[in-house]
Amino acid sequence: MPMDRTKTEAVVIGAGMGGLSAALYLRALGLNVTVIEAMTHPGGKIRACPSAAGPVDAGPTVLTMLPVFRALFGLSGERMDRHLRLEEEPILARHFWPQGGRLDLYSDPDRSARAIETFAGSKAAREFEKFRAGAARLFEAFRAPMMEAARPSRAGVVAKILRAPQLIRDMAPHQSLEQMLTTRFTDPRLRQLFGRYATYVGATPHAAPALLALIWRAEEAGIWRVTGGMHRLAEALAGLAVRQGIVTRFGTAVADIETEDARATAVRLSDGTRIGADVVVFNGDPRALSSGRLGAGVCRAVRAGAVERRSLSAHVLACAARWTGPELAHHNVFFARDPRDEFGPIAGGQMPRDATLYLCAQDRGAAATPQAGTVERFEIIENAPPLAAEGDERGDPECLTRITRALCGFGAKMDPAPSQAELTGPRQFARMFPASLGAIYGQSPAGLTAAFKRPRARSRIRGLYLAGGGAHPGAGLPMAALSGRHAAEAIARDLGLTWRFHPTATPGGMSTGSPIAGAMPSRSSPS
Repeated sequence: MPMDRTKTEAVVIGAGMGGLSAALYLRALGLNVTVIEAMTHPGGKIRACPSAAGPVDAGPTVLTMLPVFRALFGLSGERMDRHLRLEEEPILARHFWPQGGRLDLYSDPDRSARAIETFAGSKAAREFEKFRAGAARLFEAFRAPMMEAARPSRAGVVAKILRAPQLIRDMAPHQSLEQMLTTRFTDPRLRQLFGRYATYVGATPHAAPALLALIWRAEEAGIWRVTGGMHRLAEALAGLAVRQGIVTRFGTAVADIETEDARATAVRLSDGTRIGADVVVFNGDPRALSSGRLGAGVCRAVRAGAVERRSLSAHVLACAARWTGPELAHHNVFFARDPRDEFGPIAGGQMPRDATLYLCAQDRGAAATPQAGTVERFEIIENAPPLAAEGDERGDPECLTRITRALCGFGAKMDPAPSQAELTGPRQFARMFPASLGAIYGQSPAGLTAAFKRPRARSRIRGLYLAGGGAHPGAGLPMAALSGRHAAEAIARDLGLTWRFHPTATPGGMSTGSPIAGAMPSRSSPS
């Protein structure tokens, strides 16, 4: 599709999920769109590393809220399942404890309740039923006024609570997630299990608001595995962008966002090339703007106080090996012995001796079980604190030893043993994502009002908009995709264009479509 130079010119900086989403929506609105990406591949934190068994994911592995992504393909009348093979995983995750015991949780809540009853007794099963009901109420209450709204609405949240006072108990507004779970579950293992959902958005359970229990509902509504790895999703969206006439430039860094009269007017690349723009979308950590990484003209684009409290970082191991040990599902969690001994040091900027490990067995799942002795692809994630400051070069030489020791405690072994070259830590993330301090979820979500303080789509510089996990509505693939939609909607309104795309379906809600996309199927609809 040739570019029409009489149309509005939009430049998107970053081909992460937020940037790709914004680009596709802007192109559907009729704008000329150029995407600039410093890395040589699309996806941002969705990335893959080479291994003896093929590309292995080294970023997000959990795909939820599928209609959000179907909508991106539907913008141009295409179907997601024509470009990707997706398989729903009935097992949400398999959980292991060092004290003994294994628990599978499922997308089928009745099956989860039965598994919990077998694992921890009938009282625990009843406690789970109450917890999941509360998480579902929270998700439904906050979906429209928070996640799907371009500007989080305090009034909308208050109105929801006034209509359903039960939400106050569900929110536990003066409690952390850890404190709330202590009142909800008798068994400490279940408190530890549901507390880990705070780490999905970069918080520790003792600092995250109890409201984050709603994350459980998003996952329980269904998780999918992308055949070949999550990086295929980013590649498919980038390919769709090219077919729609979006210009993409990979391996090219942006050095400066130029402004005139406090309005973004162009971007200057590291090679000196200047690209004029009517609007610019920044899909990166907003802290890069406030810290001056993109030029003095955009330093005031976001409030420094809104981005300085950093989320968690991680050590990510992406490797191929033969597995000996407990039978794995696709998603697995090997818990530390005591979460207080784990998250206390992390909150203080140190690594604990014993940490929980998330392990994605990329070649295993509902439709795949490799034969014994097969070399498989694995991604292992260990939570870590962000860097203390710019230029912090402290490494963690004990990381591989700690991971190997933890797996050994569960009777597991990987052959060959993972190497340092297969490990990415906070220092490497800080280099890949400038000004992030290695925080892979952007701003910390700690505190009940954190969601209202997160940078919005409109920055304080005219013509400059934000997308990605560091902007509203926050971290996670579906949230980043929604942030791109919010940026495009803000641009449409500022340019006086008609926004003709209805809200996409989310778990528990009804499917809707747009005039150009058609109806978007819900999770229970055929693909």
